[in-house]
Amino acid sequence: MNKRFTTSFLAILSIIAAVAPATAADAASNPQTSKSIEVKVDNFTFAPETITVPANATVTWLNRDDVPHVIASTDGLFRSKALDTDDKYAFTFTKPGTYSYFCAVHPKMIGKIVVR
Repeated sequence: MNKRFTTSFLAILSIIAAVAPATAADAASNPQTSKSIEVKVDNFTFAPETITVPANATVTWLNRDDVPHVIASTDGLFRSKALDTDDKYAFTFTKPGTYSYFCAVHPKMIGKIVVR
């Protein structure tokens, strides 16, 4: 019985390893299949910093910091109000391209959305 459990456990681990991304970088470089993706704003960083999404996906930024942040694209396409702790801002990306953004309050905070 113990050998059967071990064999089953190893088979399950093999399946999980085969379908899970190897690293966070792999996950960030592969397009998200969901139409709604969340970026956390925490400790003066965007996580993940770069994401790839399909066209018509909605990206939602959630401020987990205890200071306000303003999400703004470098090309002026979108800009949030000041987001206090636990506030959210969402934007739907309809056209393929690369969209860089930053925090207008803390300009060293940067991120990128790649739309395919």
